[in-house]
Amino acid sequence: MFIRSTVLSQDSLAVHAGRNGLTELGVHAVPIDLSTTAPLPSVHDGGLAYEQMATGGPHLDGQSTVYQRLWNPTVARFEDGVALLEATEEAVAFATGMAALSAVLLAVVATGKKHVVAVRPLYGGSDHLLASGVLGTEVTFTTPDGIGAALRPDTGLVILETPANPSLELVDIAAAAAAADGVPLLVDNTFATPVLQQPYRHGAALVLHSATKFFGGHGDAMGGVVAVSPEWAVRLRQIRAITGGILTPWPAYLLHRGLATLPVRVRAQQASAEKVAAALAEHELIRRVFYPGLPECDPRGLVGTQMAGPGSLLAFELASAEHAERIPAAVSMITHAVSLGGIDTLIQHPAGLTHRPVAAEAKPHASLLRVSVGLEDPADIVADLVQALEATR
Repeated sequence: MFIRSTVLSQDSLAVHAGRNGLTELGVHAVPIDLSTTAPLPSVHDGGLAYEQMATGGPHLDGQSTVYQRLWNPTVARFEDGVALLEATEEAVAFATGMAALSAVLLAVVATGKKHVVAVRPLYGGSDHLLASGVLGTEVTFTTPDGIGAALRPDTGLVILETPANPSLELVDIAAAAAAADGVPLLVDNTFATPVLQQPYRHGAALVLHSATKFFGGHGDAMGGVVAVSPEWAVRLRQIRAITGGILTPWPAYLLHRGLATLPVRVRAQQASAEKVAAALAEHELIRRVFYPGLPECDPRGLVGTQMAGPGSLLAFELASAEHAERIPAAVSMITHAVSLGGIDTLIQHPAGLTHRPVAAEAKPHASLLRVSVGLEDPADIVADLVQALEATR
C-alpha cells in the first residue's frame, strides 16, 4: 500500500496512488500483468498460496499468484489507489459495479442476515437487483428518516446513494449511519467520487463505486470497486474468488490511470455543471432543475460539510413526458446515452432506460431527464440543450 501522507494533498495522492515500487522495478509506467496463471514453486507452496487467496486472504509477498481469478498485481494497484483516495484500509475490485454490489449482498446473506434496508432513490440496476431477491435478500425500501423503523433483527445491510440517481437528492451519511444502529452502511459514492465525498469518514462501512464512470472517465473501461475495512475485504475477496467476478488487468490499468486526473476532471466538470444548472433554471420550458448546488436542493447544507462540492450531474423536469422524450434525439454535440462521469456530456431519460425496471411507485417521472456534464465549454452545452428544448416544444 502507498504510504499514507498527512502532507500530500488529495491531488498529489491521486497521481501517486498505487504507483509504489515502480522505481525499484526500473519502470515509470504502471506495468500490466496479463498472466492468467502463474508458476508454482511446489505443490505444497502452491497449495498454501491457493488456500490463502481462495479464502479471502491477501496475496502474500513471495507467494505465487496462482491464477488471475484469485489475485492480479495490476488490479491490486488500482485497489490500493481507490483505498487511499477513499481513506479506507482496503478496496476490492470487480468486473462491474453490479458485480461489486452482488458480492456485497452475497456476503451479507452468508452471515444469515438476509434483510436489507434500502433508501430510495437508487440506481435502477441496484433497485432492480434488490427488489428481485435473486441473491437471497429481502428488502425494505424506505426514506432516510425511515431507516431506524425499517430495521429488523435479521437486517444485515443498509444501502443508500448520495447524491441519488437520478434526481440528486442528498442524504446525511452520518445521520444514516447513526440510524442504522450498528448495521453496516453501504454508500454508493459513484456520483460524488472521493474527490467530493468520503463516506467512510462519516460512518459508512462500505463505499461502492461503478468505476466505469468517473474513475475511468473516458467511457472505455468497465469495473466496480468497494472500499472497505480489512475484515470486509476478506469476505468480499472470498466471494470474488468463488464467483469469478474479479476485474481483469487491462481495464484495471485504464481505471487506475484515470485516478491520476480524477480531481482535475471532477472539479472542471463541476464548474461547468454549476453554470449549466443556473442557465437551465432560468429557462421558461423547464419546470425544475435538480442540482445539489442550488439552495433548494440542499436544505440540510450538506454541500460544504459532507460534500466538498455539488458535482457534475444534474436533472431537469419538463412540463410533459412527451416533451422530455423528444429532447435526447434533438441534441447535437451532446450524446444521448446512458452512463455518466466521462469527458463528454451525456443525456438520458431515466424512466425509459436506467430506471425502467424500477417499481412504478419509485420510478422517476417520465418528464425527467438526467445530464452528466463533461469537459466541453459550458456555453456550448447550454446552447445545445436550449436549441433541443425549443426545437421540440
